[in-house]
Amino acid sequence: MASQTYSPDDAASLIRTTDAVGFGLGPANPDAFLTALGRRDDWVDLTFGGALLLGYYEVLTHPNVSYRCGFYGPAERMLVAAGANIELVPGGFRQFAPILRRYDPRVMTVLAAPPQDGTVNLSLHIGATYDELLLAGRDPDRLLVVEVNPHLPRTRSLGPDYTNTIPVELVDVLVEADGAPFTLPQPEPDAIDEAIAEQARSYVTDGATLQIGIGAVPNMVATKLAEGPGGGYGIHSEMFTDGLMRLHQSGKVTNDAKRLFNGVSITTFALGSSELYAWLDGNEDVAFVPVQVVNDPTVIAQNHAFVSINGALSVDLYGQVVADNIEGRQISGVGGHEDFVAGAEMRLDDHSLICVRSTAVSNGVTRSRIVPVLPEGSVVSTPRHHTGVVITEHGSADLSGRTVRERAFALAEIAHPDFRDELRAAAGVLGRH
Repeated sequence: MASQTYSPDDAASLIRTTDAVGFGLGPANPDAFLTALGRRDDWVDLTFGGALLLGYYEVLTHPNVSYRCGFYGPAERMLVAAGANIELVPGGFRQFAPILRRYDPRVMTVLAAPPQDGTVNLSLHIGATYDELLLAGRDPDRLLVVEVNPHLPRTRSLGPDYTNTIPVELVDVLVEADGAPFTLPQPEPDAIDEAIAEQARSYVTDGATLQIGIGAVPNMVATKLAEGPGGGYGIHSEMFTDGLMRLHQSGKVTNDAKRLFNGVSITTFALGSSELYAWLDGNEDVAFVPVQVVNDPTVIAQNHAFVSINGALSVDLYGQVVADNIEGRQISGVGGHEDFVAGAEMRLDDHSLICVRSTAVSNGVTRSRIVPVLPEGSVVSTPRHHTGVVITEHGSADLSGRTVRERAFALAEIAHPDFRDELRAAAGVLGRH
């Protein structure tokens, strides 16, 4: 069908009562369109495939609606708690594209900036859905729904090999929206975050290439780098954050020593404040590239002095990392965690940093996040052979090249003092059988 402009409710009326809809992660969510779908109540068998909702959408509470999710966020956790039919499809961010292809949704939908020069700009997200969006637009039996919002920035990609625009002629339905884009509250760091960030910062040398994830610690690391000595940094990061913007604004990012994609910061999606979105608008210093490139460990490994900074929920004495599921409860997803950990282990000047608080409080009981062995039923996000450096507020443990027992003792030494004796005893018998 030829491209037409619809209201959100009129666009929602084009979805069949039995249908399949695919969408991208987080900032690719078409908010007005998904909200309008919740005003219908005639669903027979509607299935969604996507990841990281940025809103609580009523359509997903309908008993005949299901959601195949690649990455949980607060909205998914709330919906699951309310009884919504949501199930995780395990897979890293790079696997989202083939998973979506197998799912083969009739409808693809995305959020974009308004048309300009015959194209729509995908703004804050290119991720893993670009090819599937094009396939839907070119197939007369499928439907491509693009929600456009004038408050979204127009971002750059890297032509001619990559583009983050779609020709308007491929769009079946343009949905006009005017809501404020989702903004991510910036977490307030505490003394523990400060101590972990200081440990992490010590691994960053002048000219290092950085991947910084979400959360208080990564933002604190970026802040320390922006305010401290040194510089000449490069950025090659799955997610672009306010912290990375601050690092750019400090003049510390030059992108001239990366060895790959020199001269520009590379990312595949951005999530943060309205200030970040305004700064990205028309900004030639940041390029949005498909996740199949950004998160490829063999590409990551080509960067100079690469430092990857990510979080975790728990680590055992073998170095196995739990980052997305705790005690059977899905918290997030694999995302790019393992890709960046693996990519940052192939050269001696690279470092993968897993940052974790030494303790957590569960049901009023303080527990160590560094444990002798993972409890039965634990889901490993990153296997032991990929884990590089583990950091707590009590220090850092570089596991690279160490034996099973050496790794275990190193991890015991950065645990909370109240748990060290127990962990040392457990470390003494590992690798002896």
